[in-house]
Amino acid sequence: MRVPCFFIAQGAVVVRQLAYHRTGQVAHHQSGTKRAAHARSLAMDAVSRRDFLAGSALLLTARSYSRIVGANDRIQIGQIGCGHRAAGHRQMLKMSAQTDPNFDLRSVCDLWSLNRERAADDAKRLFGQRPKTYQYSEEMLADAGLDAVMIGTGDHQHARILAEVVRAGKDCYCEKPMANTLEDARLAREAVLASKQVAQMGSQWLSCPYQQRVRDIIRSGKLGKIVSISQRWNYNGPRWHVPKDENVAAIRERDTDWKRWLLGRPDRPFDPRVYFEFRIFKDFSGGITDQWYSHGSGLAHFYLDTFIPDDTVSNGGIFAWHDVRENPDTFHCVSTFARNEVLYDYSTTFGNAYGDYTVIRGTRGTLYSPGGEGSTQWWLASEPRSAWGSNVVFDSGSRAARPQPVLLPGHTEPPPVKQDDNLKAHTDNWLACMRSRQRPNGSIDTGFAHAVAVIMATRSYREGRKMYWDRQREEIVERPPVADTSALR
Repeated sequence: MRVPCFFIAQGAVVVRQLAYHRTGQVAHHQSGTKRAAHARSLAMDAVSRRDFLAGSALLLTARSYSRIVGANDRIQIGQIGCGHRAAGHRQMLKMSAQTDPNFDLRSVCDLWSLNRERAADDAKRLFGQRPKTYQYSEEMLADAGLDAVMIGTGDHQHARILAEVVRAGKDCYCEKPMANTLEDARLAREAVLASKQVAQMGSQWLSCPYQQRVRDIIRSGKLGKIVSISQRWNYNGPRWHVPKDENVAAIRERDTDWKRWLLGRPDRPFDPRVYFEFRIFKDFSGGITDQWYSHGSGLAHFYLDTFIPDDTVSNGGIFAWHDVRENPDTFHCVSTFARNEVLYDYSTTFGNAYGDYTVIRGTRGTLYSPGGEGSTQWWLASEPRSAWGSNVVFDSGSRAARPQPVLLPGHTEPPPVKQDDNLKAHTDNWLACMRSRQRPNGSIDTGFAHAVAVIMATRSYREGRKMYWDRQREEIVERPPVADTSALR
């Protein structure tokens, strides 16, 4: 049986919400006159949660619900959004084909004509056949042969597209952050939990064997009681801003669908810079929080076997790169996990790249990684103690245990510090779970958790106040929630 798979990647949004228009669907090859009429029909600037769910429900059919991938099916994959991250997704699939070649890249979808043609050409180079191309997601999702979708659109578009995909009966791989508003996070989670679909979040480090080894060491008790996790992930340069970006120069409003791209965010005139550099504009992304802190907080949750900090306070600013950016280039936040009694702090600057690290401290030992996001090199050091048996010795190197590398079975040398973002293990896990129908490493729960952490950190920075998570109501609040504190012990 031939099974299709749908790729959603990081270019422009291709989800056409049916709530945007009251008349029929419009094919990507429609005439200029019809396209203009369609653009007028997209004048609604916001899509309510109710309208979105109602529109997506039209995609649910008996056929779409019945398309569950089997162990031996040839999975057909599609891609929505065809920017830089989408190219990374194709590389991940190409590597996964070494161990599971039983899939096809069936289709690519992007609002911008040039992006989707480039993606189709690249797919042919990698996989030997040119995929179908679509401008709008609902046209792609109507393909009865499609089984799964990879989402890598703009940050503000992920959640709504994820909801649309699973409600259409397709499995999904959704780039992080899963959402950057609480309403969208709830929308995506509800849609996935109400479906039978396998949804993998793009938190690829959860599938990294070294990160899993670190979690296992923590679980074993070797570090004693964990008291803090610190991450410093830096870069030196105007991240996400390219003054002479060839795409910014090439795109024309007539070649895309700007109203569709906004997807409910505040209306504004067409702006190529915003279109491609959405990460630095606050209406569409938190920047560091959406992109890097989502990975950091996701790993903190993973290491601690917990979800969502109880409180977060953030600070930062634009200190290095005074260009067109609205989001900070230097950011720091501190969170508390009350149940675990752990302090978690995260910091990034784009003005200095020296000294990236992650440190996990326990009462009996420390795990240290000399690298930034995704570093696979870890060292384990026991906590040295004095003859009195209680006080840590700081003045005698002879008493300190020499740090030992964290190694996988069969390995004798520590791995490189840097790990490629395009982690084969994560698409391996997604493909395997589509066949087994098991829960993937980056489940919807991990997506909801990192999304809430991101939203709390972003709001704290922008509003200049501490944010709290009310676990009973599942709300972000500005005062500590009233709760039974005995539950924290």
